[in-house]
Amino acid sequence: MKAIDKEFWKNKKVLITGFEGFLGSHLVKALLERKAKVIGLDIKTFRKETILSSRDYEKIVVYQGSVTNRNLIGDILRKHSINIIFHLAAEAIVSRSQVNPLKAFKSNIAGTWEALEAARQYGNAQAIIVASSDKAYGSHKKLPYREDASLIANHPYDVSKSCADLIANTYFHTYSLPIAITRCGNIYGPGDFNFSRLIPDAMKSIILNRRLKIRSDGTFVRDYVYVDDIVAGYIKIAELMRKKNLSGEAFNLSGEKPITVVKLLKEISKFNFRGNELKYKIMNTAKYEIKEQYLSAAKARRVLGWKPRHSLDEGLKKTTEWYAEYFNKQ
Repeated sequence: MKAIDKEFWKNKKVLITGFEGFLGSHLVKALLERKAKVIGLDIKTFRKETILSSRDYEKIVVYQGSVTNRNLIGDILRKHSINIIFHLAAEAIVSRSQVNPLKAFKSNIAGTWEALEAARQYGNAQAIIVASSDKAYGSHKKLPYREDASLIANHPYDVSKSCADLIANTYFHTYSLPIAITRCGNIYGPGDFNFSRLIPDAMKSIILNRRLKIRSDGTFVRDYVYVDDIVAGYIKIAELMRKKNLSGEAFNLSGEKPITVVKLLKEISKFNFRGNELKYKIMNTAKYEIKEQYLSAAKARRVLGWKPRHSLDEGLKKTTEWYAEYFNKQ
């Protein structure tokens, strides 16, 4: 992948919605390293479970509030003359979205239109990157999914991301906002505290010598991509937005090596946690989840010069080392 342009980011004023989340916190750290001025908005702030340090927080302008609060976002955009927006704030857990669909719709759909309407009315950003999801595609027989595939989701989380994706597209086509959309495979890495997700849950189970419960039948297929590679993709899109006229474009970011749940667990089992073996039980209770879903990142490789720098083995090794250290401190 082409080198990231550090000079591009120096003193850039960057708003990150959902900045304390898994991806957001990694993006914050990467931008601080590049001397950007980060303004963060999140529904909760100064959480205990985040990779952000007290020193990081000293460098961030922090706002607590909902991404559905258009006036708040407008105030932030006016006060700080924001150059770049990363809209990451969302209800990100599929199972929670099934239990409480209205929360997912409000956060993911209304949150997107409010953020973009604030950007239209009050902002002058040169790049707005909106986080969609591979789930926005719904279920297709033709795999891997490419960016021109239809968005035909059927269930609450998936539909909320399809809608957010289409709303972002609307704000580009109708109001010429400089928007690009990302659709990522399953992101993993250090600092994911959503232990309902497979990889963090597997790490926690093996380190604490507990039996992991698998919601699916173990044969579901996904692709996985290390969080630092996703961050690099987001940063590259923002850098090239004007140079390559990326407004209105969507990009899949994927490891492009789909794997079943059971095979992934075997990969995780290679790493030694206190001598514990990874034990799991197939529950086969998953509902409304797509059996096979994975992406082509050919467009990102061609247009952005992006590709994952971490193999699955390398990424899992870094991730397991981080969780081992984290749980040793608990």
